[in-house]
Amino acid sequence: MAQLRPSTTLGGPPTTSGEAPQELLLSAHGVGKSYGERQVLKDIDLNLQAGRIVTLIGPNGAGKTTLVRILLGIAQADAGQVQQRAGLRIGYMPQRISLESTLPLTVLRFLRLGFAGSRKQALQALETVGIAALESQQVAATSGGELQRVLLARALLREPHLLVLDEPAQGVDVAGQAELYQLITDVCAERGCGVLMISHDLHLVMSSTDEVVCLNHHVCCHGKPEQVSNDPAFLDLFGAKASGSLAIYTHRHNHEHTIAGEVKPVGE
Repeated sequence: MAQLRPSTTLGGPPTTSGEAPQELLLSAHGVGKSYGERQVLKDIDLNLQAGRIVTLIGPNGAGKTTLVRILLGIAQADAGQVQQRAGLRIGYMPQRISLESTLPLTVLRFLRLGFAGSRKQALQALETVGIAALESQQVAATSGGELQRVLLARALLREPHLLVLDEPAQGVDVAGQAELYQLITDVCAERGCGVLMISHDLHLVMSSTDEVVCLNHHVCCHGKPEQVSNDPAFLDLFGAKASGSLAIYTHRHNHEHTIAGEVKPVGE
């Protein structure tokens, strides 16, 4: 994989006095991928920067997982290229894990599997995500929200420059989602790492997301999420208490997709 020089930074608005430029961690240019005659990704451009959160949204089957696998170097693109900063460390949080329920495995031991660091570092990671008290608890006995925090702590053990989070709020209730999203925002701010977060929900994203990329085999649209507090659709889904913590990303496409996944202008 080609590498960008560590000094590479993203162009754009000038920074304020004393503010460090945002460093480009990873970029994709013209990425495409097909499986047989089915094109999963077409001409994808994406930039991930230090200190910024990018949320990748789209329906099931839109190609989100395939794109992430390509960005992580697990899969090869058929077209385009992916570049990453030299020495880039990536922390990955999977959508879910499968563990045998009878396996005697504590949270702390799970964190240290395959981890060459110290016990103290593992405990610090648990403290960072707010579950230090669970170090001796069996992983199989954790709740959905607790397990997601365990997985986040494991991703942080690598002291990553870039966090890749696949459906981090999977299996968590709405209140727990708000807390988890705020935790991710705090970690990003404190550590200055970049975050790529993947979701299948076209409407619900974090209010603190810096950029939203809507993917449906190609990039349909991208930009900053709009803050919504009184939108009827939002209130209907999440209630007034969630207002201000979460936001609707509203946008219009100048095209639509056929059942076969082909793109055509609106109205045709």
